[in-house]
Amino acid sequence: MAASDKNGTGSGRRPSRSHDDARRSTRTGGTRKPAGHSAAWAMRSAAGQLEELLGRAPESVSAIRRTEEGWEADVEVLELERVPETTSVLGTYHVTLSARGELLAYERTGRYTRGQIDRRR
Repeated sequence: MAASDKNGTGSGRRPSRSHDDARRSTRTGGTRKPAGHSAAWAMRSAAGQLEELLGRAPESVSAIRRTEEGWEADVEVLELERVPETTSVLGTYHVTLSARGELLAYERTGRYTRGQIDRRR
């Protein structure tokens, strides 16, 4: 491979940006963001911002969907830790994000114990 091909200049292709660079620019509010944000990106964004507001780390994201305005997600958060662990109380939060990943709204939509198998509403 010619030296110019290693830099992407001889092949007509631009050098690709690393995954770390993409994450860094998104976190720091840079203008370069990955094209067409992925569901994984939206999950991390929803969980991270909810943690910042609630002061509790989310356990999981149980649902994620793209909307015309951005994203909606359901995030599970440990609200009350008990022994045994199966009696701990978790809350489900519905989170709305803009297309840029900014948290627009959230609300707790339910509470349940970890050991509860079926959470039909």
